[in-house]
Amino acid sequence: MAAAPHETPTTDLAGQGMPEADPAGDETLAAGVAAGIERLIGLLRWLSPPSGLSLTATATLATLERSGPARLTALAASEGVTQPAMTQLIARLEEAGLVTRATDPADGRAVEVRITAEGQALLARRRVYRAERLARMLAELSPEEQVALAAALPAMDALTSAHRGVPLTSAQPS
Repeated sequence: MAAAPHETPTTDLAGQGMPEADPAGDETLAAGVAAGIERLIGLLRWLSPPSGLSLTATATLATLERSGPARLTALAASEGVTQPAMTQLIARLEEAGLVTRATDPADGRAVEVRITAEGQALLARRRVYRAERLARMLAELSPEEQVALAAALPAMDALTSAHRGVPLTSAQPS
């Protein structure tokens, strides 16, 4: 297998030639990954059931489910929204019975948000719905494409975990 001009050939564990990106190709890779993520977000929206929840609301519930109770400030930072926007979102989620707010046991002045059993059930239903729709789409892909998607999962997990440690600059486009 020939490497692209900005790649150096290497060997994977199975002895297959695989390209290894070098720093000169980082911007091209970043642009390609960003464009792919944008397309995936569109697919995620299409796969999701019409529940009236925004992606930010769903992501906030998933964060609370995965990480446990959190303060509003931490949730706002985690989801990349302002604290007033998160306060409004949590109020709507609380009104819908998907989260509860209580005094933080470690600091009586702060509020801690928790996902409710109803919120967890909603996330579970959404995941089942999306998985069923996605399974039908995956069945239309070639075995090679399915293997490539499965092989990409660890890198996708690493990327989603890594973003927590990357500070955003003030020169972000709006």
